Amino acid sequence: MSQTVLEPPAARQGPGPLPQPLIEALDLAIRRLVAKMLPGDRRAAGVGAGTELAQLRPYEIGDDVRQLDPAATARTGQPHVRLHVPERSLTTWIVLDVSPSMAFGTANRLKADVAEGVTLVFGRLGVRRAGSVGLVAFGGGAPRVLPPRGAKPGLVALRRLLAEGVAPDGQHDADGLATALQRVSRMARQPGLVVAISDFRDQHHWQRPMGALRMRHSVIAMEIVDPREAEVPAVGHLALIDPETGARVEVDTSNRRVRERFAELERQRRQELTRELRRLRIDHVTLATDQDWLLTLGRHLR
Repeated sequence: MSQTVLEPPAARQGPGPLPQPLIEALDLAIRRLVAKMLPGDRRAAGVGAGTELAQLRPYEIGDDVRQLDPAATARTGQPHVRLHVPERSLTTWIVLDVSPSMAFGTANRLKADVAEGVTLVFGRLGVRRAGSVGLVAFGGGAPRVLPPRGAKPGLVALRRLLAEGVAPDGQHDADGLATALQRVSRMARQPGLVVAISDFRDQHHWQRPMGALRMRHSVIAMEIVDPREAEVPAVGHLALIDPETGARVEVDTSNRRVRERFAELERQRRQELTRELRRLRIDHVTLATDQDWLLTLGRHLR
């Protein structure tokens, strides 16, 4: 009896090119998203150079002449200056799934490749305008934490962690996502942006900590999927290897009922995930390994 073995590819392809113009467009989209979900939370105490007008008043001796407002001065005939509320720098937290299931991919790249790309994009955007980026990786034993850092040091730390890859087969923590979210909740003192990047497979008890984060932060759930997770091809007897547990299961994919049952179970799982995220009012983005994930991300955020 012939048998087909379907298992993860041996090599990673990487996330692909990250065009700067598209990154710039995403930057604007994310700023709008955060401003909509966190109204007023990014205002810092005091006044000074910034982006939001706080006051327009007559010029006084000692004022910075660079803040003179030509329009108000011409309209009133008296010099006026503009004072601004400074914008607090934004901290971006990335919750990254490095469990063995992320090493799966049957299309253009692995799920881990897409997750790496999303991490790099939000990392690059997160350090702009004096911002900082932190990361909590789960799925390979105890969570690994990168405290928030800005500019080049923050990006270097991200790249080093990403270079470590995913956890070996057989390692699985069903509460890994929940634990990582709880860790972020304890460390994130100021309102910010939280990006959870995962395939959300075999993860439990994450709803409450994610909902708690949503009360103070802007939260985005990035679900990474592969087309073969939703539909098994009719290739006869197939050996499936579970990367989370290392278990091997043999199925006869020539049986239509087997394929339909597999697809139905996956459809139910995806629908339940969507319902839970909608209930928690979490922004949900699905990125697939067989598509241009960066373009999909840009379209959703716009």
